[in-house]
Amino acid sequence: MMENLHLTAAPKTSAPAFASKMKGESVSVFYGAKQALFEVNLDVYERQVTALIGPSGCGKSTFLRSLNRMNDTVEGAKVKGLITLDGEDIYNPQIDVVELRARVGMVFQKPNPFPKSIFENVAYGPKIHGLAKSKTDLEEIVVTSLRKAGLFQEVKDRLHDAGTGLSGGQQQRLCIARAIAVSPEVILMDEPCSALDPIATATVEELIDELKQNFTIVIVTHSMQQAARVSQRTAMFHLGKIVEVGPTEKMFQNPDDKRTQDYITGRFG
Repeated sequence: MMENLHLTAAPKTSAPAFASKMKGESVSVFYGAKQALFEVNLDVYERQVTALIGPSGCGKSTFLRSLNRMNDTVEGAKVKGLITLDGEDIYNPQIDVVELRARVGMVFQKPNPFPKSIFENVAYGPKIHGLAKSKTDLEEIVVTSLRKAGLFQEVKDRLHDAGTGLSGGQQQRLCIARAIAVSPEVILMDEPCSALDPIATATVEELIDELKQNFTIVIVTHSMQQAARVSQRTAMFHLGKIVEVGPTEKMFQNPDDKRTQDYITGRFG
């Protein structure tokens, strides 16, 4: 199995070192009395895809949600440590959380289009953030976002139809278009393909590969093949801690920790 995964891994490149876009230092997260993350340290590199892998309940999604303060919406949740975006503490009381979530967008496991038209789904963010000065500006943002999400050609003749009427894969790409319409710097993806069929999954993976040219992406995935295909860096989580992190190719070919190798090869547990 390790050999098969190596075959699907992203090819090695001689690209220059990437700068850190976001950084977590000694991040611990508590849900009431229960501690979910323990002193996690992780750099998220600019314009790369970072995959978070590990068994269920190991803290991957908790860490992901900490990167745009989604844990603020959970009663009793408390985050300790430091998380920075371009060197700025995102938990500083002066930070505007709405603005933060525009800069650090999120795509969830299950497609969740608004009960509005395809056009209004994408236009919603630019409207509330005042990004469009005119109707023409707004239309341009919507069309550009749908193009970037690889969806425009499929929906261009039905932009005023309900977004909920699209197929699952199209709905997920609509949600990606909605996220990028406000020009985020980082896109968080929490198992974005787990509810999709293989064809839709392949389409979203191709999209992720294109989006990394302009966006920094962090993806939680339970699919080792997907992590190998789409990411440049991988972090292995276990019991709320990071076991190891490194270039995806090295993590899949020659991990430093036996737990990583066992998890990747299906012998974990």
